Amino acid sequence: MTCNDNAPLREHTVEKIGGTSMSRTCELLDGLFIGDREEDALYNRVFVVSAYSGITNLLLEHKKSGEPGVYALFANADHDHGWSDGLNRVMKAMTDAHHEILDDKADVRAADDFVRERIEGARSVLIDLQRLCSYGHFQLDSHLLTVRELISGLGEAHSAFVTATLLRRHGVNARFVDLTGWRDETHPSLDQRIDLGFEDIDLARELPIVTGYAQCREGLMREFDRGYSEVTFSRIAARTRAREAIVHKEFHLSSADPKVVGADAVRKLGRTNYDVADQLSNLGMEAIHPRAAKTLRQAGIPLRVTNAFEPDDPGTLIDAEYGGETRVEMVTGLPVLALEVFEQDMVGVKGYDARILESLTRHRVRIVSKSSNANTITHYVDASLKLVKRVEADLAETCPGARVRARKMALVSAIGRNLEGLSVARRGLTALEARQVKVLAVQDNGRAVDVQWLVPAEQADDAVRALHEELVSSAEEIARPELDAEPLQTTAASLRAA
Repeated sequence: MTCNDNAPLREHTVEKIGGTSMSRTCELLDGLFIGDREEDALYNRVFVVSAYSGITNLLLEHKKSGEPGVYALFANADHDHGWSDGLNRVMKAMTDAHHEILDDKADVRAADDFVRERIEGARSVLIDLQRLCSYGHFQLDSHLLTVRELISGLGEAHSAFVTATLLRRHGVNARFVDLTGWRDETHPSLDQRIDLGFEDIDLARELPIVTGYAQCREGLMREFDRGYSEVTFSRIAARTRAREAIVHKEFHLSSADPKVVGADAVRKLGRTNYDVADQLSNLGMEAIHPRAAKTLRQAGIPLRVTNAFEPDDPGTLIDAEYGGETRVEMVTGLPVLALEVFEQDMVGVKGYDARILESLTRHRVRIVSKSSNANTITHYVDASLKLVKRVEADLAETCPGARVRARKMALVSAIGRNLEGLSVARRGLTALEARQVKVLAVQDNGRAVDVQWLVPAEQADDAVRALHEELVSSAEEIARPELDAEPLQTTAASLRAA
């Protein structure tokens, strides 16, 4: 097939499956992949897959605990081969995974051979690189990003190969599409890599199973790190002009975390827009990576988020339409650190904000929100205390007269396509006061898509429950035209005064 960014949308969909869902491939086989589909109904779909659950943690580092995987062990090793033992663990985990999925002995042998070839190939590369960098003319640091890319692609290649093998065994004309650049001497752009992978595929008669990692000139790891699979997914959708992009998760996109507010209290969103998706991403609840959302939005392709294990449920449709039904769609929270910089002489003087931002950027600290007044600038950041302490040390040098402090808080937000006229800030304050949740600050930027409350970290769940009950569960009382919805940005002091 040919790829053209300006062509009309086609009939096919591009669908992404995450690692946790991939580990339940046998369940997906009877629902999402095949189910009651026959012949032509099986096709005009493209599946972009992640590595099986836990594999990427073993290859790189554990996403939550930071426990080192193969990459981290290699990056921190001088001459020892501890990372080689890590590769052995990966090989066993991969082998265990496909032994659970594949029944046919020939398929199992093929998957065993595939894993062995990839793992041993990677081992040879790392041994050669480690030997090369033992000479002073070659520095390992300059090669680490390439190593990270090479190692990461092993997981997606394995899951895609196994899935295509399984589907062919069940009568589906599935094709393994390897975008990882394994043993490829060319160095194409991402678009070129995708075009090459899809150039001779007939979507009406073949079911492509595609690696979520794509080796390319841009280097996906450099900018997106472990968010690369959604970037690949969105670009495939754009290049092939898909009718719709679909992300399959293990749950529905709901109005709150059911573990916090209760499964009976949450409701599926059903429909929202990319603006809301961006707000969710900012709070660490990615429906999709912001760059991936941008790609789909610019290509005019809607995104659907579904529960992979409820294939008959349409899930939630995300499109580019602004406005829409007036309601709060979701309440969610995120632990943050408030980095407060106070300088009595700041008023009227330019440059303080730039210096703070420069330090935050240098230490790669993610900013969630910010506020300021005449002599104080506060950034609410999603980072470790250790990292923020480094920023504090920087600011002590660049702003010697400033008083800098960091405090643990939680940022809880009510989000919706259109909050106009709902008095969300005022009603939220009332609900939080009734639950005896201390409000440290509240912000409403006037765009009518989100309102944020800063509360003590230990009261985050209480705040989510209170706000969800008031703003979502009591949906029939949300639209009260007698109350205005003025933009609000205040501090704890003014809240107490009110």
